[in-house]
Amino acid sequence: MTSGTWARRPLHGRPGHRVRGLRGPGAAAALVAGGVLLGWFLPRWERRLPLRGLGFDASTAQATLAAVAGSMITLAGFIVTAITLVVQTVQSMSPRLVAALGYFSRYLVLFGLLIGTAVYALVALSHVRGNSVPRLSVTVAITLVLIDAVVVLYLLASLRHAVTGGGLSRGVGQRLRTVIEHQHPPVTRTAALADPADDGNRQGTLLVTHRGRPSVVVSVNEGRITRLAAQNRLRIHLTHAVGDFVATGDLVARVKPEGAPVGPRMARRISACVRYGPSRTLEQDTSYGLRLLADIAVRALSPAINDPTTAVQALHQIEDALLRLAQRPLGPTWLLDAHGTPRVLHPAPQWPDLVSLALDETLLYGSSSPQTARRLQALLQRLRATAPPNRLPALTEREQALRRLIAEHLTDPLLMHLASQPDQQGLGSPSHTHGL
Repeated sequence: MTSGTWARRPLHGRPGHRVRGLRGPGAAAALVAGGVLLGWFLPRWERRLPLRGLGFDASTAQATLAAVAGSMITLAGFIVTAITLVVQTVQSMSPRLVAALGYFSRYLVLFGLLIGTAVYALVALSHVRGNSVPRLSVTVAITLVLIDAVVVLYLLASLRHAVTGGGLSRGVGQRLRTVIEHQHPPVTRTAALADPADDGNRQGTLLVTHRGRPSVVVSVNEGRITRLAAQNRLRIHLTHAVGDFVATGDLVARVKPEGAPVGPRMARRISACVRYGPSRTLEQDTSYGLRLLADIAVRALSPAINDPTTAVQALHQIEDALLRLAQRPLGPTWLLDAHGTPRVLHPAPQWPDLVSLALDETLLYGSSSPQTARRLQALLQRLRATAPPNRLPALTEREQALRRLIAEHLTDPLLMHLASQPDQQGLGSPSHTHGL
C-alpha cells in the first residue's frame, strides 16, 4: 500500500444502530397506533383472560379513564414545551447537535407514549357500558400512567445535559468514543501495495457515479461491499470519505476487475453499499464528532456569549478523543476479505487533518482567553507525551501558533505569563504548579 495506507477487516454493524423506521416520528406514531389497538382489543379479550384487574364499578372506571386521558394530554403539552426549549438551547450551541445527539427524537418518542396512553384510555372508555366494566383495561391504564411518570422523570433528569454546554460536550464525547472504538480498531501497518485505481492501466475500469439527489455520504456497509468485491474478484476505490458532500453525477467509486469486465448492474450493487443522507451523522464519522466539539468551544468563545468554561469542557472531550486516536492507524484504509486480500480502499482523514479540525479554530478564538489558552497548553503537552514521533510535528505547530497568538492578543505581561502556563482546569488547578 501507499504510504499512510492501512489494512483491516471490514466492520459489521454500526455504532448506536437503531431501526431506521422507528426513530423519532416513526416510533411516536407506532406508540399512538399501539394505544388505539390495545384500547380496542383488550376490553374484548379480557373476558377470556384469567386476570380480572382492580375492582372498579362503572362510574369509577369512567372517571379513572377520563382522568388518565386528560392528564396525559396535558402532560404531552408540557413535553412539547420541553422539546421547544431543548431545540432552542441546543441550536444556540450548534444547530448540528440536535440531530447528532437525538434529543429531539427522544422527546418525540415520549410525546407518542403520552398520547398513546391518552388514546388508549379514551378507546377503553368507550367499552364501559352499564354493568360491563373492563377492569383489567382500567388497571392497565393505571399501569401505563406509572410507566409514563417514570419515563418523564428520567427525561427531566437528563434535561440538564441537554441545556448546558458541558452536558452537550459530554454527550458528543460519549458518542465519539463509541465511533472511535468501532471505526479505528488497533491494526498493524501492512506492506506497500499499488492503488489499483492509479496503476496506470485504466482499461476495464468501471466508474460508479451517484445517481440520486445531492447528498452527504452517511455510512458505508463495509461487510457487504467487501464480500461483493471478493465474490466478483474486484478491487474498489471509493473516492469520497464518510461525511463528504456528493453532487448528482459525481464519481463515487472506481472498480478494477481482476478477471472479466463488469457492467452497470455491478455499479448499482456497489452504489447500494453506500448510504446517503441530507446531513452528516456520527454513525461512522469521527471527524464530525470533532467538528461538533469544536463548534461548542468556538460558540462559547464568541463575544456574544463569552463563556470560556464551556470551551474548556469541550476541550476535555477533544483531548480524550485525540488521545485515543494518537496511537491508532488513521488515513486511507484497505478493507480485507476473508483471505486477507485487499479489496476496498476507503478514504479517511489523516492525523494532521483531525488535529487541525479539533484545535485550530479554538486556538484562534481562545488565545485571548487565559483560561482557554492554559487548557490548550495542557492538552498539547499531554498529547506530545503520548503521541508517536511521526505525529508530533502537527502538535508542535499548534504549540508554536498558540504562543504567537497569545503574544499578539495578550500584551499585558501578567496575562501573557498566566496564559502561557498549562492547566488542566484552565484556571485554578494545582497540578501545573507541581509539574503533573
